[in-house]
Amino acid sequence: MTDTLDSETARATFVNAMGAAVTGVTIVTTNGPGGRLGRTISAMASVSADPPMLLVCVNRRSPLDRAMRANGVFGVSVLGEHQADVSDAFAGRSQSAAPFAFAARHWDADAAGVPLLAGAAACFVCRVESAVEAGTHTVFIGGVLETGHSTASPLAYTSRAYARPLPLAA
Repeated sequence: MTDTLDSETARATFVNAMGAAVTGVTIVTTNGPGGRLGRTISAMASVSADPPMLLVCVNRRSPLDRAMRANGVFGVSVLGEHQADVSDAFAGRSQSAAPFAFAARHWDADAAGVPLLAGAAACFVCRVESAVEAGTHTVFIGGVLETGHSTASPLAYTSRAYARPLPLAA
């Protein structure tokens, strides 16, 4: 561990080092006066179990940031290992769908109309409790209003590729 961050290499060094991390893959969605939008993100984490809260990080240049602020609610769909194509579509890497398109997918909605991806490993509906600007992103802290989960194995991301988490042999 000898990489020192200087102004020229800080971003590249950081991105390469973060490539060693394993993250879950999620679609964050919102719906309301600010619009119905969604985007693939990997920065989602539990904040508290009592009360239930989680956080998501959204690039401030993304239309999703403005929509989440305006709508005051968001959904998080933790993708299953069978949903890599959905991740690509909402990340803008798919030729078959625009990055914010909801077409050709089955979505459930909570009472407020927040879209949740059917068949996801887990889903959360949250009320925006706070939004903190950090670097290029906004950290949205959400109070969890609803949860759900399935038996699907979650999709992981590491070394710039999708992965499947497997238990270690005993």
